Amino acid sequence: MNELVTGDAVVLGVRPARLPSRALALAIDMVVAWTAYLLVSVGIALAAGSLDEAALMALSIATFLLVLVGGPIAVETLSHGRSLGKLACGLRVVRDDGGPVRFRHALVRGAIGVVEILLSFGVIACIASLVSARGRRVGDVFAGTLVVRERVPVTHPAMVPPPPPWLAGRFAELDLSAVPDDLWLAIRQYLTRMGQLDARVGWSMAERLAGELAARTGAPAPQGIPAGAYLAAVVHERQTRDARRAFGVSPGPVPVPAQGPASAAAPMAFPVPDKATAPAPFQAPSFQASSPAPVPSPASAPSEAGARPATGFAPPA
Repeated sequence: MNELVTGDAVVLGVRPARLPSRALALAIDMVVAWTAYLLVSVGIALAAGSLDEAALMALSIATFLLVLVGGPIAVETLSHGRSLGKLACGLRVVRDDGGPVRFRHALVRGAIGVVEILLSFGVIACIASLVSARGRRVGDVFAGTLVVRERVPVTHPAMVPPPPPWLAGRFAELDLSAVPDDLWLAIRQYLTRMGQLDARVGWSMAERLAGELAARTGAPAPQGIPAGAYLAAVVHERQTRDARRAFGVSPGPVPVPAQGPASAAAPMAFPVPDKATAPAPFQAPSFQASSPAPVPSPASAPSEAGARPATGFAPPA
């Protein structure tokens, strides 16, 4: 994926079209253009049979320029960079800043395409596309355009695991402005794949990422909290701020799992160090209701009273 910077200094992630897809789109366009050219030429030859040879030659040149050169220029201008072949292959011509092409861009591409595509049978265009890092031919370089892929494979990003409920909102005052995007990306990739890593390797990676994050934020990581849980809590805090800034709402609190045998047996699997190499990780405090003191039953009162020592007092007869 190449970086394409717009006029507002916004980096767009696009997929430039490569030679095979561009060659297939060009072949479709050439079949359509040459078919139209032959039909128009036959019609002109039948309608202008009484003209002399010079007039027929002039009509042939005009037909060539209008159909094979002017036709693609008009189609790219009106469709904003999508000819019939590009539409079939999922391609589109855009400017270097990501905007739609105008008439002047299509004109430069079409004029240079006469030499590098029609007269050289596409050899110059193929060599230029192979040499270019973004697959551009000579006409794209002079016109300031780029052919990109519009249909890209859909990928479903992995979900970042939520932090433990007792860490939600704990880092609301943390300054995250100095954390770079590549560090956020590394943390997200670790959190989505930590279940596939070895426990010792996952713990070492979490410690390293937590150290880098703490150095960027200027606040040390809390003692006794697993590094993976700390990273998940900070990522959740950033998502909360982004949602509040974009939509005016927050994603909401972290859902607390229902209490029961199943949830109690499956705690959050954040990697922790071994007991022999590092201190035990912090665990959320659990409160259990203490059993009330036993209350003596009425039946046991006489026996307890009988067991008391004698005081010397005798009730009246």
